[in-house]
Amino acid sequence: KVPGVSLCVAAFLAVVCLVTRICLIVGKIWPKGDCTKPVIGQVAAPRAMSSCFAAFLSKPSVTGVADRGAGRGRLYDNITETVGNTPCVKISDAMCPPGRTIYAKCEYFNPMSSVKDRLACAIIEDAERKGQLKPGDTVIEATSGNTGIAVAMLCAQRGYKCVITMAEPFSIERRKLMRFLGAKVIITPKAGKGSGMVAKARELAQKHGWFLCRQFENEANAAFHYATTGKEILADFEGRRLDYYVLGYGTGGTFAGAGKAIREKRPDVKICLGEPADAGLLASGVKSERNSDGSATGSHPAFKAHPIQGWTPDFIPLIAEKGVESTKYDEYIPIPGASAIEMSQKLAKTQGIFTGISGGASMYAAIEMAKKAPEGSVLVAMLADTGERYLSTPLFESIQADMNAEELQISKSTPSFQLA
Repeated sequence: KVPGVSLCVAAFLAVVCLVTRICLIVGKIWPKGDCTKPVIGQVAAPRAMSSCFAAFLSKPSVTGVADRGAGRGRLYDNITETVGNTPCVKISDAMCPPGRTIYAKCEYFNPMSSVKDRLACAIIEDAERKGQLKPGDTVIEATSGNTGIAVAMLCAQRGYKCVITMAEPFSIERRKLMRFLGAKVIITPKAGKGSGMVAKARELAQKHGWFLCRQFENEANAAFHYATTGKEILADFEGRRLDYYVLGYGTGGTFAGAGKAIREKRPDVKICLGEPADAGLLASGVKSERNSDGSATGSHPAFKAHPIQGWTPDFIPLIAEKGVESTKYDEYIPIPGASAIEMSQKLAKTQGIFTGISGGASMYAAIEMAKKAPEGSVLVAMLADTGERYLSTPLFESIQADMNAEELQISKSTPSFQLA
């Protein structure tokens, strides 16, 4: 026997006993390792113990404004390296149903202010690895706007030429942003819907030998969300309760990719998928007919025009269809267009969260899901983009540029600097 070794072992065991005792106490006060929500009287000691030991092995959790001024601890070689790692922000009681907790994953923190920055990185980086793109090549894609803006960013940074096809109804500011980034924007007739702009992009790519992104079929799309979006959510909620993942779909990449990552590590988390109430393509049970390359042959019979730009084109994307078959979803929420707009406005006025109509749609789905979820449930909803994409749409229809009567009254309450 070596006295020194015995003493070390005894000291180690004493520390283990002390930590276990602390964890048992913590388990009674903060169930499931969530130290932000005291709930006296509930016991979750095993999970609390694992959370406590994990805390000793990992860096301390930062809360509030403690990390302001800390910087990111690194420098970036180009703008595309900043894509991802978007924050999950808690929604206050002004919107969240009592006894539930909702977080918003704010994708407008990406450099071009939308989740589609991830898609553009996925497709362009994958094409470069495969030798499908070389300096000076032209990239073309069909888009409702956000993908085109993201692809234009990648092309500008990499030195590729960029051509975008976009259907007539989508917002004017999206056209201008893409052109500002150096892209050429080809507008297709409203009557052709989303499938028309896709057909035009394919036609132009074949005619000129351009690289076609094929965002609706390209497997790199979902793979990138699996590797980034899904894993970010898992990391942010590690050791914490999470019950529902709520989102809609445009290409289906976020649903198929992030949903798969969450399914694998947290199979208890339910996936809640939203669709415009006027365009229940998945709800219809009817699949889109496809060409040999997986693209849709035309418009889906269940499609009707809706105001949630970026969501649910007039066909079911191949990626979304594959996601439904493999990842599946547990809950389905139809979303009225007017409710999506109202929810986006409410997020701005009660949370200071500035997101577009699709973000409002996701939050509507999350709140509706929370209303029927068990007490204590925690949900995270995807907010795809910024409200600045929608200045010329119904989202801002009630917002005037000139002063209203109340503002004029405030102005006149003091004598100086009044408009004639």
